Amino acid sequence: MADKLDVIVFGTGSFAARIVFDLAATAPHAIAVGVAGRNAERLSWLETAANARAVLFGRPAEFTSHRIDLSLPDAATELIARHRPKVIVQAASLQPSSVISTSGDAWTKLVAEVGLSVTALFQAQLSAHVARALRSARHECHYINGCFPDVVNSLLAAAHLPVACGIGNIAILSNAFAGHLRRRDAGALKLLAHYHTLTTFRKPAAARTGPWPRVWIDGKEVQDVQRGFAGVKITPEPAIEISGASGVPLILAMAGGTDWVGHVPGPLGLIGGYPVAFRGGALDLDLPPGLIRADAAAWNARFEEANGLVVDERGEAHYTGVLRERLAEASPELAKGFHLRDLDAATDEMARLRARLQARPAT
Repeated sequence: MADKLDVIVFGTGSFAARIVFDLAATAPHAIAVGVAGRNAERLSWLETAANARAVLFGRPAEFTSHRIDLSLPDAATELIARHRPKVIVQAASLQPSSVISTSGDAWTKLVAEVGLSVTALFQAQLSAHVARALRSARHECHYINGCFPDVVNSLLAAAHLPVACGIGNIAILSNAFAGHLRRRDAGALKLLAHYHTLTTFRKPAAARTGPWPRVWIDGKEVQDVQRGFAGVKITPEPAIEISGASGVPLILAMAGGTDWVGHVPGPLGLIGGYPVAFRGGALDLDLPPGLIRADAAAWNARFEEANGLVVDERGEAHYTGVLRERLAEASPELAKGFHLRDLDAATDEMARLRARLQARPAT
């Protein structure tokens, strides 16, 4: 295989595996994909299985593995500079997604009570390392951050790091809703959805109290989302079967230079999820008629402003709401927030807090 790679996927966990395996099964054109991470045994299996799936499905995709340690800030620079991909997908995280469906210690209890924004630092650190490596390699490509992009992408953008969008979250709901309605026509269904609204649909229909996403069908907003989509229920576990897969059509479009319409979280560094279109090699919002970007962004941002993590124009990140209150009880220093230039130090401090809480049973 030539040195050139069309796509590099960072990560070896189940989320990265879903992306790689679905690329192998669906690629309509020749594509070279590199999978990068530090777990040599897992890398070997992903390469073997992905190439096997490409053969099974008769797809012109080829996969190689590349061992690097993303915890080292400059680890990805050489890989990016050598292979110069069209698309980078970052799926490596310091916080397993299973935290949303496990319990028993004080850390998982805290996450359940205050939301995923308490884990944002663990999601952001490696994503920032890859973004900085991309900048250091002096290479321009489409950078997709798959690690809690509803919030993390706003941190990357505020730090003046490159990021196109994320995958998952809103796309879980949009595709589940479209499947429920049996709608296959791209763009017929449009959503605004912060990740908090996904949590609503993990509950049985009778127990749902919101918050609700905003939904438009054929340009008309649905007035009763609760009733209209009562038949849609998302698994309590990470919905990787949809979330990881949701990025594959966009990755293929970016790698192949074709158009695509759908939904992504964190496009252009915005908080929350939006309808988007990839046309002419560029990604932009694709909002329903009558909805302007400022109002859509404000609707999504209010979730983090009420309870979560926001960053101001000076690059200062602030915890808000119940999250800030609970952090103040456990770590007054962390509750003060941090400047984006101190992201690594803040992550280390949050890791120490997580270790203390994981050592304590939930009460």
